Amino acid sequence: MTVSSQASAPILDFDQVGIHLGGREILSPTSVKVGRGEFVCIIGPSGCGKTTLLRAAAGFVQPSGGQVVRNGQVVRGPSREAAFVFQDYGRALLPWRTVAGNVSLALEAAAVPPAERPARIAKVLATVGLAQHGEKFPLQLSGGMQQRAQIARCLAQEPALMMMDEPFGALDAMTREALQDEVARLVRDSGLTVLFVTHDLDEAIYLGDRVIALRSNPTPDKPSVAAIVDVAIPHPRSQLETKEHPDYLRLRRDLYHFLGHH
Repeated sequence: MTVSSQASAPILDFDQVGIHLGGREILSPTSVKVGRGEFVCIIGPSGCGKTTLLRAAAGFVQPSGGQVVRNGQVVRGPSREAAFVFQDYGRALLPWRTVAGNVSLALEAAAVPPAERPARIAKVLATVGLAQHGEKFPLQLSGGMQQRAQIARCLAQEPALMMMDEPFGALDAMTREALQDEVARLVRDSGLTVLFVTHDLDEAIYLGDRVIALRSNPTPDKPSVAAIVDVAIPHPRSQLETKEHPDYLRLRRDLYHFLGHH
């Protein structure tokens, strides 16, 4: 498998980041750079530290060793410049607030004047295809629409970096593909940098500019990062044509054998 060179001009730099939890090494010292505007997907078997790495980037978890640097500053905790999209959209949204009210949370936290909030809320809801659903409550929406609402709330804080933890894992296949294309479009239009955790190999290759493959139970001779591969398939991508592309099939085969082996 071809190992990628690290991205230049990083917005995010994992510098020998190691994480121990409960006396167990979850992540061995790991160094990865994420360039501005990159869409980087993280895959690997359960328990290999994918979500832990993502949470360290967000400032939710502090490394046991090394440091995470974002925009030249060591990450000490959460920041509005980094948004986090959780897998469990149902629990991420406040059920007693409307969709617009949930999006407003990000603006309230940023102390945006009340008079400016309606226009910004309307803009992000239109961006994610929820322009007509702002006054509905989360339980009145489908799962896919609830996840769109969570993404809208993240976009409202105008982040430079978005971290997504298996955001489409609980959705049906058709809704999942639609949201994959929607997120890919949003990233291209906004210039966002995305760090995206998934168990789905096809999703990682389809969305990613690069894929980071992690292994579980790291050792000194087999560190957590097993490979970093480039996905040089042109954008925009298509659910049909892209998945028939020779490079897509080659990457899928190589990464499938890696995951099967580990």
